[in-house]
Amino acid sequence: MKRRIALAVATAATLTAVLSGCAALDTAMDCVKTADAIATSVSKLQQAVSSASNDPTQIEEALTSISTELGNLKDTTDNADLSKAVDDLTKGVETVRTAVKNGDTTPDITPVTDAAGEVTKVCTPG
Repeated sequence: MKRRIALAVATAATLTAVLSGCAALDTAMDCVKTADAIATSVSKLQQAVSSASNDPTQIEEALTSISTELGNLKDTTDNADLSKAVDDLTKGVETVRTAVKNGDTTPDITPVTDAAGEVTKVCTPG
């Protein structure tokens, strides 16, 4: 009987540790997905801005792509810090979008790169 109780307690403790680890793993996976998508998005935006004189529509296409990716990322994470960083990045994208709509063919993308840096901070352990 004591063995069964000891086994049950040990099993419960192991499950608790595993489930806690899963939450940490989920957060890490959210960060990896987010960091990858953001790096790709920022790269696309930088390329679009640098070649805007050849095809100004590329900036708008890149911004639309980024907005879609960020919306998907926001929907897949339950980490509050990561959600806030994604929100900040979304605001940066909207700032660039407004500049482009106002006729700026070489907008300052610093708000986007700064917000991407915040995501990196959230995703960096310790």
